[in-house]
Amino acid sequence: MLAKRIIPCLDIKNGRTVKGVNFVALKDAGDPVELAAKYAENGADELVFLDISATEERRKTLADLVLRVAENVTIPFTVGGGISAVQDVEILLQCGADKISINSAAVKNPNLITELSQQFGSQCVVVAVDARQMDGRWKVHLVGGKVPTQLDLFDWAKEVEQRGAGELLFTSMDHDGTKDGFANEALAILSDSLSIPIIASGGAGKIEHFTDAFIKGKADAALAASVFHFNEIELKTLKKELQQQGIPVRI
Repeated sequence: MLAKRIIPCLDIKNGRTVKGVNFVALKDAGDPVELAAKYAENGADELVFLDISATEERRKTLADLVLRVAENVTIPFTVGGGISAVQDVEILLQCGADKISINSAAVKNPNLITELSQQFGSQCVVVAVDARQMDGRWKVHLVGGKVPTQLDLFDWAKEVEQRGAGELLFTSMDHDGTKDGFANEALAILSDSLSIPIIASGGAGKIEHFTDAFIKGKADAALAASVFHFNEIELKTLKKELQQQGIPVRI
């Protein structure tokens, strides 16, 4: 079995790392360059950098900040926010990103997934999906969770895979920032129906939540923010505990 990955996430707004609950009530969590270096040193398998207001503000990702983060880490580094064209990806890869993440742009122009995977390889393309339950169904939301759509999470996930995405990053908006655990039922459905890796996001609060995401949710990776930013869970401790429970991780 492939090793399960632990991925700290840096949500960036105005050049600072921020974290909220259910995508709102954001508070400052520190300098992204310092946090990235700390996580890389303490055993993170990868990092995700999301410029969360780039799409809403209709601007591009902060390339200079991406460059500074990349200079301070040696682990794979995914960047998202404001990406809508091949040229955007070229700039970010030149700044040191290993992968890119697209979300709203992929929904608005699904051909972008195919275009990017053909140009840069599917391993470079992560499609992020923010969804919440509405009337008993998981509905995809855009623009940092602010714009609901009628798109079904599971239908969209299948299309994302068919169009060439290398990974799916699923964030449950209902669980985000609550620290009550990941959306394991939805994760398990995604894992059973897709062949590409699934990254769980939204809801981490305790070490057992990561265990559940890997066992019950069948996720390939688990992403978290506030529990790492505010030193509630230490990366090395988390990995040792997962290993003791028989979950394969890189120590």
